[in-house]
Amino acid sequence: MQDIQQLHARLTRMLMEYKFGIDEVTTKIEILQEEFTHLHEYNPIEHVSSRVKSPESIYAKIQKRGFDPSMESIRDNVTDIAGVRVSCSFTSDVYRVFEMLSSQSDLTVLEVEDYIRDPKPNGYRSLHSLISIPVHLSDRVVDVTVELQLRTVAMDFWASLEHKIYYKYQTDVPAQLLDELKSAAETAASLDAQMERLHRQTHRLDGSIDV
Repeated sequence: MQDIQQLHARLTRMLMEYKFGIDEVTTKIEILQEEFTHLHEYNPIEHVSSRVKSPESIYAKIQKRGFDPSMESIRDNVTDIAGVRVSCSFTSDVYRVFEMLSSQSDLTVLEVEDYIRDPKPNGYRSLHSLISIPVHLSDRVVDVTVELQLRTVAMDFWASLEHKIYYKYQTDVPAQLLDELKSAAETAASLDAQMERLHRQTHRLDGSIDV
């Protein structure tokens, strides 16, 4: 019991570092939002959310995968402790915002999974990336890994619904619902494509170059 309490205390301290990593990333996004709101034609960032995994969720993950319950093992093997999600207006904005963030000198891209180009079997489309950001503490600098997800508003709505369905059925979702979910994902992707075309047509018609 004492070992578990000590592990929990160390993990709680470590999670503060991940919270600070989220703060660093969301501050960068907020700066972009402010700039686009005041200096550009429109803001490509519709919504931003973030979360830090709970100690209980981390414990469950390391036990399920058989990882050593040390801070070093958790840092190395649990890459989604800190998460930031960005909803964008259009599919092209997903790549545009990611390019603006990833080009910043103090942010390092560790991994990219492009589920827009290569959708998951269930139809899910999103751009996932693991990024590293330095967090300056009072006595040291810690490089924190943050999972960054960027997707359109339509796909964000779909993913939220899918999460609620899986939660309700405890992952044992009826086949009919799975089929309907995949169909809904295809509809969302079709809507994204149509909205992208309308956006580009409007851009060509008004002659604007500031998008």
